[in-house]
Amino acid sequence: MKKLLTTGFFALILAGITSCSVQKNSTAKVELPNKKEVLEVSRRANQYFMNKWPDTGKDIVGKKVWPSNLWTRAVYYEGLIALHSVDPQKEYYDYAMSWANNHKWDLMRGTYTRNADHQACGQTYIDLYEIDGKKHPERIKNVKASMDSMIATKKVDDWWWIDALQMSMPIFTKLGRITGEQKYFDKNYEMYAYTKYKHGGNGLYNQADKIWWRDKDFVPPYKEPNGEDCYWSRGNGWVVAALAKTLHDTPKTDAHYQEYLQDYKDLLAALLPIQREDGFWNVSLHDPTNFGGKEMTGTALFVYGMAYGINNGLIDRDTYLPVLVKAWNAIVKDSVQPNGFLGWVQGTGKEPKDGQPLSIDKVPDFEDYGLGCLLLAGSEVYKLK
Repeated sequence: MKKLLTTGFFALILAGITSCSVQKNSTAKVELPNKKEVLEVSRRANQYFMNKWPDTGKDIVGKKVWPSNLWTRAVYYEGLIALHSVDPQKEYYDYAMSWANNHKWDLMRGTYTRNADHQACGQTYIDLYEIDGKKHPERIKNVKASMDSMIATKKVDDWWWIDALQMSMPIFTKLGRITGEQKYFDKNYEMYAYTKYKHGGNGLYNQADKIWWRDKDFVPPYKEPNGEDCYWSRGNGWVVAALAKTLHDTPKTDAHYQEYLQDYKDLLAALLPIQREDGFWNVSLHDPTNFGGKEMTGTALFVYGMAYGINNGLIDRDTYLPVLVKAWNAIVKDSVQPNGFLGWVQGTGKEPKDGQPLSIDKVPDFEDYGLGCLLLAGSEVYKLK
């Protein structure tokens, strides 16, 4: 971590480290969330959304009109499929199938888009292909063609914002696992490495702090009001999710598996001392004074990443279990409302000020991706033993 920190923030870091040390020694006392309650919360939030959006092909109307296979909805369906994996209800499957069929299993803006946001829906298409035993190759025809078209070029600089990692990396690794073709893993790393080491001048990953800048607009000399770097919570949440999914599908023998693993572990470790006392993380990870307060989406993605790591033996259970349980309990207590509505969700954007101020009852510009983050977290919390 950088040597130059504000006094208040340095104190916060030290307090967090001390807290983590205490937590590690008291893991046996941590009460795991009740599985029935985890499912109830996930079902309640999901039912609220399904009731509100019965037509899976309906355009999303806001400041613009968006087709319903845009990235925000794609993240929701990622979460729905994750929920289906632990709670295999036919209505979840039917809802996802309806959505994919309505979009003819194609990507937003067409098959040969290079934009990661437009490709994100492909993750669910691949999942539905696998759920049905790979009997319907037409379900992945377009997404495979899109990735193959990228592999056919030498261009590797498409992921200029860190959200893109979550939207597209898992598609490459899923296709690599399904087809057994190394080209998907190789292209995935080439593009990841460009984002990590090249974009923004010297890469969007701060090797010192082990956290990611959202894009080139936030690399130094840009600073937060307290003088710290701007690390956006949800943006780093996307990286956590991308790395967890990449590790899930990338062979351990792959030349870059250990780098993914180290980046994943380092980012999670960097989150430990900056968790809020109430269990959430601030939207600005190193400046709690810049729109400080509860925020659900970044927090849920961190819960997902930590729970996944514990469930798959990638990170130390004693260190991370108290942290993720505290965060999950905070989400359940302070974000998920009796009718399933999710409060404290930051709207779309790229930095702490976007979508502010947040509140328990404020409806964000899109309600779908926040639910996707919650369902991803809930599916892994449910698996905890």
